Amino acid sequence: MSTELDEAMARITALEAADTAAAPKKISMVVMSGDMDKLFGAFIIGTGAAAMGMEVTMFFTFWGLRALKRADAKMTGTTLFGKMLGLMYGGGIEKSNPSHFSFLGMGRWMFGKMMGAHNVATLTQLRDLAIDLGIKMYGCQMSMDVMEIPQESFVKGVQDPVGVGFFIGEAQESQITLFI
Repeated sequence: MSTELDEAMARITALEAADTAAAPKKISMVVMSGDMDKLFGAFIIGTGAAAMGMEVTMFFTFWGLRALKRADAKMTGTTLFGKMLGLMYGGGIEKSNPSHFSFLGMGRWMFGKMMGAHNVATLTQLRDLAIDLGIKMYGCQMSMDVMEIPQESFVKGVQDPVGVGFFIGEAQESQITLFI
């Protein structure tokens, strides 16, 4: 009887190992913040996971949409409020300020110098690396509609916009989910 039990346990272990080996590891994250330091965290985690062979999905919503915008996409919006928002929050990832110590934009310059001195990639370089590594980046359709940010203002490599239901489906299949 012990031999049969040992054989059954060995089969179960083999099946579990085969199932785990066949399924790629997956990470999904919501990027809601457009702050420099939080975007650094999101892209460093994302590119690190992709470099380790994980499938990575990034869902950008509200202020996080800035990370997807081209540098020349300064003015967006068609209504008065949309144009005001586009004017006040114009620009792409290179306009991201630190969440603390912004100093009217000087903090961005200061942190850029400090990071450059330590050979840390810029946010633009990390975003481009994410695209090169095949990270799937999606804009939230609802946030884009509310903030009047068109898909055409995004860099090449960003997927078509999706809703929260799509992200929830991705998150359900993921071993890791993050909210940044």
